[in-house]
Amino acid sequence: MQDPLKIFSGTANPELAQEICEQVGVPLGKAEISAYSNQNIFVQIGENVRERDVFVVQPLWTPRSIVEMFIMLDSLRSASARRITAVIPYYSYARSDKKDMPRISIAARLLGDLLVTAGANRILTMTLHSPQVQGFFSVPCDQLYAKPILCDYFEARLDMANAVALAADAGSAKRAGAYAQRLNIPLAFVDKRRVDDLHVEVRNVVGEVAGKDVIIFDDEIAAAGSLMETVKAIQNFQVRKIYAGATHGVLSGPAMERIREMPIEEIVVTNTVPVPPEKRDSRVKVLSVAPLFAEAIKRIHTGESVSALFE
Repeated sequence: MQDPLKIFSGTANPELAQEICEQVGVPLGKAEISAYSNQNIFVQIGENVRERDVFVVQPLWTPRSIVEMFIMLDSLRSASARRITAVIPYYSYARSDKKDMPRISIAARLLGDLLVTAGANRILTMTLHSPQVQGFFSVPCDQLYAKPILCDYFEARLDMANAVALAADAGSAKRAGAYAQRLNIPLAFVDKRRVDDLHVEVRNVVGEVAGKDVIIFDDEIAAAGSLMETVKAIQNFQVRKIYAGATHGVLSGPAMERIREMPIEEIVVTNTVPVPPEKRDSRVKVLSVAPLFAEAIKRIHTGESVSALFE
């Protein structure tokens, strides 16, 4: 009989970890995590993990969450866990995937190397900003997608016969196109050209959006600057209503102030990172990715296909 798996959580999103445990049917593993007065982090695993299949749930969206993950992985390795899977709902440095300026780090690759050095035998993540980041890991990496969760929500909410998926620019068209294909709706994109470091000129909207419910799809909403530009760009094209869907609702800095000023009906994100009450106004809808992660964890544990979830 296969030993039950164990799931642990850092402090970055314990609510999601608890929800995943409930879906899997195992209790959340015991771990003491605290910080000393000098901000050094202390981690002690509170139960036996020798020769067990262990999963650590932690979005990497703050410096502390990253260091916590490293120390938890190392603690579990030192405790002789048989296999350690780093479950990373949000991989924050995925945008740093190339050397597009002099003397910078490809931080996405660096972070991947550090996770493996700390003790990760496998990576489970969701909606990486760039597809090539999945190849930056020297251990197996499974990538999940929030596409079925977001699409199911919009299908139940809107009349798809009058909807169009919109990419914020030509570079995002492939990502938005995957949503358009699943929803069986047309795809449009905003033709934007960068004038200088601070300004972007909107030339046109490619595709039919007049009289349509427009759904802007992206991988994440951080400060909401790109979303604000896109909404402004399509206002002059007689669209009916505007919605937005994204996997990661980081909603940092001026995001909520900008969202409140936008003529947008609803912004739909998931709980890959915690969305506190002050960011959950009437137009921000948060969907749970726990069922998807729970199913992927069960499949990894039993040796079944994870990619089959999206076929």
